[in-house]
Amino acid sequence: MPPSKKLKILFITSEVVPFVKTGGLADVSSALPQKLQEMGHQIRIVVPKYGAIDERKYKIHEVVRLKDLTTTIGKKEVVFSLRSSFLVGTKARVQLYFLDNEEYFGSRHSLYADPLTGEEFKDNDERFILLAKAVFELIIKLGWVPDVIHCNDWQCGLIPVYLKTMYEDHELFQDVKSLFTIHNISLQGSFAKSTLNKTGLPDSVVKDKNLLHKNKFNFLKAGLEYADYINTVSETYAKEICKYEEFAFGLQDTLKKRKNDVSGIVNGIDELIWNPEKDKKIAKKFSVKNLADKELNKKALAENFGFEYKKDVPVIGMISRLDDSKGFDLLQKSFKEIMKLNVHVVLLGTGERKYHKFFEDAVMKYRDKFSCYIGFDDELAHLIEAGSDIFLMPSKFEPCGLNQMYSLVYGTVPVVRETGGLADTVENFNSKTGAGNGFTFKNYQTKDLISALKKALNIYNADKKVWSKIMKNGMKSNFTWLNSSKNYVELYKKILSN
Repeated sequence: MPPSKKLKILFITSEVVPFVKTGGLADVSSALPQKLQEMGHQIRIVVPKYGAIDERKYKIHEVVRLKDLTTTIGKKEVVFSLRSSFLVGTKARVQLYFLDNEEYFGSRHSLYADPLTGEEFKDNDERFILLAKAVFELIIKLGWVPDVIHCNDWQCGLIPVYLKTMYEDHELFQDVKSLFTIHNISLQGSFAKSTLNKTGLPDSVVKDKNLLHKNKFNFLKAGLEYADYINTVSETYAKEICKYEEFAFGLQDTLKKRKNDVSGIVNGIDELIWNPEKDKKIAKKFSVKNLADKELNKKALAENFGFEYKKDVPVIGMISRLDDSKGFDLLQKSFKEIMKLNVHVVLLGTGERKYHKFFEDAVMKYRDKFSCYIGFDDELAHLIEAGSDIFLMPSKFEPCGLNQMYSLVYGTVPVVRETGGLADTVENFNSKTGAGNGFTFKNYQTKDLISALKKALNIYNADKKVWSKIMKNGMKSNFTWLNSSKNYVELYKKILSN
């Protein structure tokens, strides 16, 4: 296709900032469409209108052509509307459609699970069948035909299936392609086999064993089987999920079969929010040209956590969900060894109870070496990134990871396990060439973690000039969304030319 052609992309997601968020998907769903629109492409977003979304605040309004539409889910007739608003960015105004249905979305303030019990909603299958069906109604009623429907995570898994089956002969959809992006492969949308009878898919498809995993209907697997192309949020993670069982969460056969249609693009970071030169949440703004001011953030971090500030004692920061996938079982085993080093460790995060207890006990035991805040605090997250000397991220797997990128641009040197997005963004420092922006270890073992940490500390203690060079290497990184967006445009064009 012509390189200058402007694309029409319909972006489907189950969450988007600033309206609703449970994780990184919401940030991507806001930042990527805005950047693509700034580049001159036409982007429209579809997202459910959950009860927590304030329609007055966001000026959500009716669209006559998209009001009181009907479809069936199983034998049930469902009435829904698609209402309109805009995602207002710095330079772009992206059209957004909210899927409005009181029973499935409007009556619930949380997205996927009951906040009181933590149990997932029993009718999540029906809720996201409705999302998939609504996408096709929107295109037909508006006559706005996208080049690519960009689907995200299991909630959108049925869209590629409908496109290739129920709509394959529809004149509007002859040239429409689908891209399926995996943000978190461990969440798959798995339901009883009977869910297939609710989809309205032809019998031949309902009987298709490829839509089942462990004898259950699996939304994510459906998306992987039927999408024109699959991508995920870093190149290394794309290779890992196609190659290794532990990364694929049971879907390795499907991914191996489609490995030629799988690639990775690293997420960007929002340089308006994460930028030490403009950050109002830190004690003192700084840049690669005045690194001395970073030290004032280290001092403020010590005051905030109530430990003694010592210029020459390195502070190791961590901000994370506290669970096994983020490497906390490894950290727990290594902790005694880390506490023998001349360091101070600060931790911000929340997660599994066993880790809450472990770190609360550790504060009592190592009061002069370890501080933590169990919970989340955005301002504190910014201060940890700005005030730490080292950032530790020993993830078991990491589709993309953002904190290592924040650390790099804040001159906080990351020590990470070489996996997924961490492997793609952190380059192990080479003392011979002076190249590299952090320290990495490959094997998921205590001795490897400690060894990488000691390498970093040896340079920190022995050679401030070299340390400063590593910091500056990181601060020169380019993780803007513009970079990632250009890669998405290339990918869309590749899908369309196949």
